[in-house]
Amino acid sequence: MDDFKHYTVMLNEAVDALNCQDGKIYVDCTLGGGGHSELILKRIQPNGRLIAFDIDDEAIEHSKNRLKEYKNLTIVKSSYTNIKSELSKLGINIITGGVILDLGASYHQLTKQERGFSFSKEAPLDMRFDKDADFTAYDVINKYKETDLVRIFSEYGEERFSKRIAHAIIEARKKEPIKTTTELSNIIVDAVPHIKSNIHPATRVFQAIRIEVNHELQNVKNVLHDILDLIGEGGIISVISFHSLEDRIVKQIFKYESQKCRCSNLICTCEPPKIELVVKKPITASDEELAINPPSRSAKLRVARCIRS
Repeated sequence: MDDFKHYTVMLNEAVDALNCQDGKIYVDCTLGGGGHSELILKRIQPNGRLIAFDIDDEAIEHSKNRLKEYKNLTIVKSSYTNIKSELSKLGINIITGGVILDLGASYHQLTKQERGFSFSKEAPLDMRFDKDADFTAYDVINKYKETDLVRIFSEYGEERFSKRIAHAIIEARKKEPIKTTTELSNIIVDAVPHIKSNIHPATRVFQAIRIEVNHELQNVKNVLHDILDLIGEGGIISVISFHSLEDRIVKQIFKYESQKCRCSNLICTCEPPKIELVVKKPITASDEELAINPPSRSAKLRVARCIRS
């Protein structure tokens, strides 16, 4: 029985932006539940090709079954950070159609208890997107120095009580290792002032740990630069991000690569820009979508078109 639960955020907006065409090559960097992939496949029949990446075995198994009728799909069990090498293995050097990148954790990952992403569900400290990886949230919490914990809570979680929380974690683990999500959550709650808020005190710290475990921000930078190397003229890059740190990276790279001048010389020596912005401001979820899936409120879609190979 397939119990994989997933909601595809901004399905139509993100795929519409790709302007899908039969006969071209498309890449879904984050297959997940297969929602974006399925719509792309419907629009590129019969001669288009889709390559979809994921590192989550459960997502791959679900989507393989969901998309089994499509013969022009190749699913690759690998991180999107390996996009260049994996496409090369398939004999693909240019992405002629476009790329979609749906960043962050999926609903299934965040809500499945044993994955350890949620502070409200008792589970081992895990938080790996790739269950084959060795490094987990347990390692961050029990092995990092106090200064490193402060840094990631501040930078990745934008947590104002980072020092207090980090110190409380260090003191707690002196007695015995912190092993579960609820143990950690209770330590965080006890460490911070009790302020009336709709956001749970552990939310930002859990986000920060997840980002650290999965190297999310560095991976976004790396893959966007790789995509810019691979995308062909006219190809579209469609990126959905879910928190300000990811969105800032996408915004900065798109802005830089779309500028006519990127140097500080008196006489510009820059090559022409690689891309142009399709939308100046990010697209957000519709009111209809927000009514069905409230977490979509944090999603932002940015779109760029390659204008120089």
